[in-house]
Amino acid sequence: MSLPPPAWPISFRTTLLRATLYVLFIGAIAQGAYLEAIYLPSVRYTEFGFTEVTQTIILATCCGMLLYIRHVLNVWPTVTLLLFAFIAASLVREQDYLLDEFVAPHTWKIVVSLFVIPSITWVVIQRHRFLEEFRYYSNTFAFGLFAGGVLVTYVFSRLYGRQIFWRAVLEDNYVRIFKDVAEEVVELLGYSLILFATLELLLLALRIRASRRLSSAPLS
Repeated sequence: MSLPPPAWPISFRTTLLRATLYVLFIGAIAQGAYLEAIYLPSVRYTEFGFTEVTQTIILATCCGMLLYIRHVLNVWPTVTLLLFAFIAASLVREQDYLLDEFVAPHTWKIVVSLFVIPSITWVVIQRHRFLEEFRYYSNTFAFGLFAGGVLVTYVFSRLYGRQIFWRAVLEDNYVRIFKDVAEEVVELLGYSLILFATLELLLLALRIRASRRLSSAPLS
């Protein structure tokens, strides 16, 4: 017996198009990191280089999409709130050098606490609603991409960028720039996966809203 189609279907052609665009985007950031090494020697792989700036743009874009999903489309508000808090915390964390240098030491920790603690508190209060929303979200392509992005960014990049690892590989030829490049570029890849996940969630939310309108439309 054939299974019923999903509640918010997506065509194979559309999936193939998105996959192609994602491949092109990853190719573009890889090329950007390469060009950064050639043409931006004074700021490469620092807070003012291509890689770090692109990370900031990606995270800010994700935050904007999540706010739109939550407040305009009104889809899975507790799940999107938790995702927003997580990504916004990462965005602020990426600015730690600038905040410590031009504001005050540990400023980023205070800023993160101001929106992470209330967000988590609200999700705990609305835990039954969160679990109901997460039951749907966890079975989507967006969740799979997001989980992959988190693993790449917050687990693999940290392990791959360990100084002890690169000292073992390069031995007497060790220079810190190798470690920095490895960690930052892998982080950029992970953030890109999170961007794709957020975009997929946005597109899914648009389909959900369209489905809601169709189901609530009066019969003629």
